[in-house]
Amino acid sequence: MEIHADITPSITTQSYQPSNQIADIELISLPVMQDDGGYFAELARLDNGNLTAFSRPIPVKQISISQLQPGTIKAYHLHKMQTDVWFVPPQFSMIVNLHDVRAESATYNTHMRLVLGGANPQLLAIPPGIAHGIANLAPTAANLIYYTSEQFNKENPDEHRLPWDFFGSNVWEVTKG
Repeated sequence: MEIHADITPSITTQSYQPSNQIADIELISLPVMQDDGGYFAELARLDNGNLTAFSRPIPVKQISISQLQPGTIKAYHLHKMQTDVWFVPPQFSMIVNLHDVRAESATYNTHMRLVLGGANPQLLAIPPGIAHGIANLAPTAANLIYYTSEQFNKENPDEHRLPWDFFGSNVWEVTKG
């Protein structure tokens, strides 16, 4: 079958290649057991207070939930000491952007964009020095559950901020097409 010459210059092919990879970022899929009554997914196994699903044990000192209202972008922030592990429940879907700002990293200045939630439940480990943020572009509120290797300290927070569009505003847009 031949495509008309007027249309051919506008045709593209979507890429299914993995996005850029940042050193020390880990993304693991969670097994889901589903039956006609619903589903079950194990979010964490702790061994002496350490999350054991990743290549290295991650200490868990706090577990939190954050609700993002429709259209909310929570970005960018980074930690100098804390590792975050993020989980978006399957009934939600949110855009995550990560940027390596570690001076000595082999992947310094690499940007990574992914979607958490939906049909492929995953845990995302974000080490110190990675600027990260999340956006809820759905028309309803969505939840982020996260584990942290440090407890939040209001007097001396390990939370350092960059503007939401520091790495471009287009990284937060839904891919159309």
